[in-house]
Amino acid sequence: MKFLYLNRRMIFLPFFLIAGVAAGVVAGAFFAFTRDLPQIRSLESFKPASVTRIYSSDRVLLDELFVEKRDPVPLETIPEYLKKALVATEDRNFYTHIGVDLKGIARAIVKDVMAGEFVEGASTITQQLAKTLFLTPKKTVKRKIKEAILAFQLERRYTKDEILRLYLNQVYFGSGAYGVQSAAQIFFEKPVADLGLAECALIVAMLKAPSRYSPLVNPDLAIKRRNIVLKQMRKTGIISEAVMGKASEQPFLRGNRQKNRRFAPYFVDYIRPFLEDRLGASALYKGGLKVMTTLDASLQKAAEAAVVKGLSDLKKRMGKKRLEMAEPQCALVCLEVKSGAILALVGGRDYAESLFNRAANARRQPGSAFKPFIYAYAIEKGFTQGSPILDLPVAYQAGKEGQTWRPENFSRTYSGEMTLRKALAYSKNIPAVRLLETLGPESVIQFARSLGIRSALLPNLSLALGTSETILMELTSAFSVFPNNGERTVPFGVRRITDPQGSVVTDLKPQKTVVMSRAGAAVMVDMLRAVVMEGTGKKAKALHRPVAGKTGTTNDYRDALFIGFSPTLAIGVWVGQDRHVTLGKGETGAKAALPIWIAFMKEAFKKRPYVYFDIPDGVVKVSINPITGEQVSGTDPEAVPALFKKGTEPVGSGA
Repeated sequence: MKFLYLNRRMIFLPFFLIAGVAAGVVAGAFFAFTRDLPQIRSLESFKPASVTRIYSSDRVLLDELFVEKRDPVPLETIPEYLKKALVATEDRNFYTHIGVDLKGIARAIVKDVMAGEFVEGASTITQQLAKTLFLTPKKTVKRKIKEAILAFQLERRYTKDEILRLYLNQVYFGSGAYGVQSAAQIFFEKPVADLGLAECALIVAMLKAPSRYSPLVNPDLAIKRRNIVLKQMRKTGIISEAVMGKASEQPFLRGNRQKNRRFAPYFVDYIRPFLEDRLGASALYKGGLKVMTTLDASLQKAAEAAVVKGLSDLKKRMGKKRLEMAEPQCALVCLEVKSGAILALVGGRDYAESLFNRAANARRQPGSAFKPFIYAYAIEKGFTQGSPILDLPVAYQAGKEGQTWRPENFSRTYSGEMTLRKALAYSKNIPAVRLLETLGPESVIQFARSLGIRSALLPNLSLALGTSETILMELTSAFSVFPNNGERTVPFGVRRITDPQGSVVTDLKPQKTVVMSRAGAAVMVDMLRAVVMEGTGKKAKALHRPVAGKTGTTNDYRDALFIGFSPTLAIGVWVGQDRHVTLGKGETGAKAALPIWIAFMKEAFKKRPYVYFDIPDGVVKVSINPITGEQVSGTDPEAVPALFKKGTEPVGSGA
């Protein structure tokens, strides 16, 4: 018996040893992951945060970002719609899980493994609370384990309602709003208890990506996300179909506190998402940082003054035409050609009236302002500005039903054969369509992409008339390639960020890519100078400086644009109505947008030296007849000087 007892001990001894080692490993791992975890009791504490200040490049204070003192509210004060929207959208199993959603984790792991990276989270509200208060946002396996452990601890210490209360009073909602009471005040200028269904859904909507879905940054995107939350509430039976429909139609109505915003509010809103993504919301609103931007305060003042004057003049003309609901809007963006730095930005007529940034977010048809990209690609493919193009009516089959598309010139007149130079200078539609047909829409689209156009472009011949919507910032940046010797620069608004001790946190450099030949870019500058010297942009001759650009007008005078540049500045101006209705007959890019562009440039030139456009070694200047493209004597009354890539210039008796 004693022998059997010893044998049994010998048999079970390895199992005890293995179990002991396993327990030790688990315990060791637990202590390794929890030894540096924060105390749960710190949840209730609040530490005052330092103020982050944003400055223009010439040290004018633009804005101050900070966390307003948290004002925790009891759970009973928070509307039921808000609490239910949160659970329905973020964590449907909140009231049944133990801090983590095991099924959700398994599903997320499978998707992450298949993708080879973190593509889907499975965080419960409890885990989100733990991450918000104690952990970094960086996605790592170690952090996720810590997050789960913390969630277990939170669930042991607090009831579900207490966790919900802590979460809603601590979580970040965007635009500096921490907690639902702060969010209600910042976004709606009212206490959280007074929020309606649509407002509750909008606050919950921001949780997915606060810097992106804040209605103060991107109201259209915020509304779309809010309506997704409303659909989730309908799907889970919280609201009816009729209630959802009514709430989905409500616009975002903000409080009046935004009238007290500091200088250049559209610009500050433009860079805010970048700052939040780069630094994290906590560092941005609590870290006492100093943000030096690219904005030039004097140019910003000039831009705002030019917009106010231009819209005032336009409204007077609209009034004389007795146009009802006359509410024109305007956007202006000014970029530094060499770097892409944003020097001035106006997103609309009045920020207190409308937060929507039309310079950075509005997608509108550019009209003829798109044509330079077609001509630039043609120059790169071997055409010259003296190449002949036919300006006569043409018809194309459009669709399988045998429909016919007959593009027309704006003037309804046609001139026969002319040069590419004259066709662009006078903004002729038919030559642009014919040129696009020759080059191929897909090829031109790829070229436009290389210049910086990111908006969706439809590969059809109407692209030549600017029917695909673009963004003013994209257009202006793409035009800046021409005076920048064929080099594309990415627009940016922040130069340097320092901490309270003066140490550099971030130092941003221009992002540059060569996308055109220097010679081709110089030829395009010359062709766009012809728009000013000979064509639709003649009013800009009054500046008496080297400038170039292109007008743009869309059907029924809904959009008016002028995108132009000097050797150092690229400026885009758009004028139109948010409702996509007419500005009135005759309100072309030359009439409605160009005067604003000129007024801005007059002020900009006051403090800037006289600079000529660069003429690289690879081009030659030849006097040509603008109609035939033939070389003529410089004394010929019809002659215009034109640039050509060496070896492509016309040869004639006028040499």
